[in-house]
Amino acid sequence: MSDSNSCAGNDLREVKQLGMWASIASLSYIFWLVGGMELVERIAYYGVKASAGLYAKAPASEGGLGISLSDYGIIISVWALLQTFVPVFTGGISDRVGYKETIFASTIIKICGYLCMAFFPSFWGFLFGAMLLAAGTGIFKPGIQGTLVLSTNRNNTSMAWGIFYQVVNIGGFLGPLVAVHMRQLSWDNVFYACAAIISLNFLFLLTYKEPGKEQRLERQRKIKSGELKQEMLWKDAWSELKKPVVIYYMLVFSGFWFLFNSLFDVLPIHIAEWVDTSVIVTSLFGPEGTSNGILQFWLGLNNEGTKVMPEGMLNLNAGLIMTSCFLIAALTAKYRITSAMLAGCLLSIFAFVLIGATHAAWFIVLAIAMFSLGEMMISPKKNEFMGNIAPEGKKAMYLGFVMLPQGIGWGLEGYFGPKLYEIFASKEIFSREMLLDKGMSQTDVAAIPQGEAFHKLVEFTGQSGRELTEILYQSHNIGMAWYIIGAIGTISAVGIYIYGKWLLRMQQAQA
Repeated sequence: MSDSNSCAGNDLREVKQLGMWASIASLSYIFWLVGGMELVERIAYYGVKASAGLYAKAPASEGGLGISLSDYGIIISVWALLQTFVPVFTGGISDRVGYKETIFASTIIKICGYLCMAFFPSFWGFLFGAMLLAAGTGIFKPGIQGTLVLSTNRNNTSMAWGIFYQVVNIGGFLGPLVAVHMRQLSWDNVFYACAAIISLNFLFLLTYKEPGKEQRLERQRKIKSGELKQEMLWKDAWSELKKPVVIYYMLVFSGFWFLFNSLFDVLPIHIAEWVDTSVIVTSLFGPEGTSNGILQFWLGLNNEGTKVMPEGMLNLNAGLIMTSCFLIAALTAKYRITSAMLAGCLLSIFAFVLIGATHAAWFIVLAIAMFSLGEMMISPKKNEFMGNIAPEGKKAMYLGFVMLPQGIGWGLEGYFGPKLYEIFASKEIFSREMLLDKGMSQTDVAAIPQGEAFHKLVEFTGQSGRELTEILYQSHNIGMAWYIIGAIGTISAVGIYIYGKWLLRMQQAQA
């Protein structure tokens, strides 16, 4: 099968974009409405995702799950696979049933997921809640993104995806801040708050009008009357998935998603265990910290205002993207899509090497900033790319495919990320080993509830927490977990480079 043949029906051209203000002015009311719905959904979603690892490892005595990181990895992995593979097969359903209907159904499923997490604080309760959340998110996405594609045209897609991505990150920024302050009251409040927030989407749905509805109904009428033959949905998806342009895309980008999700699933745990974030507060506000409630909220500080919570540190990612994403979108619009993606991947890899090399708080801030810049070069581009090459009538299906490399990368990371961390960097395990070294009996160590070993070590040795953290950090090769994750990203970067070259050859063949 020749290269040019294997992309029949796919449009690989890159179209000249309108200028920035012209693009913004040309976006319709329906575009801004789905932006609002996406914002609400992301606030609720990131409220749980950013603090899930901390909830899992928090001891049961503090209202957490008190489970091992390996068990947490199983939950994340199932969540990842479900959330990703649902839209691959339901993306096409949105094209057929209607976007409004699928968005409504998904909101109800997601509310059930959050409530399940609140009512059943156990491994199984959280797993089942995560599964509902994943299924709901998987159904929600294609309807929203399909609406976006139909409410824009190819001269303003770059700006439309840039703005849409901006909105996602405003949600990604606010969600963890809600979680930080809710969880300091009690963990179940996080889940109740998220269920309440996503309910706001019912109000948006009252004013939602589906673009391209007439064409969809007309197509269905023709199919019913036998004028048009409609493939079975999974067969249809399968025949598109087998195209080389889609297969190679999935393989090369799954490595980047391994990196991306480690940032959310593992880095908050790393920061909570090894990074002394009070250094940041001291350099900004002096040794006393700050009692200003507004600053405490926006910077994600603890209630005493003396240290930055892990979610607050991670929020730099969403904060940077929120404020500068459209600038990066404007800069990268000048380059070929795959070149921008390659540069982004390399920056992200350097960020992970830096996290592995040091646990100094300001360097972690620098690493998160580097990663964010890399992400801005990759993420909006991937949707623009898939939306552009999708054949007519299959836009939502192709935007479901965007999720596939994310699913492969996140599914593998969900399982192996926490496991790698547990092998090379788990403070819980190191504390238990040190207690044995200091003479505590095997049975006493085994009796310590999951998540409480470090507290016990501080109590047992009489040394300060800060001192013991430094001793444990220096005596173990904690950075190794991050170097391995960075190496996986490097393989992905090489793949992106080769894919870009191959695509250029095909564009020339199609011209």
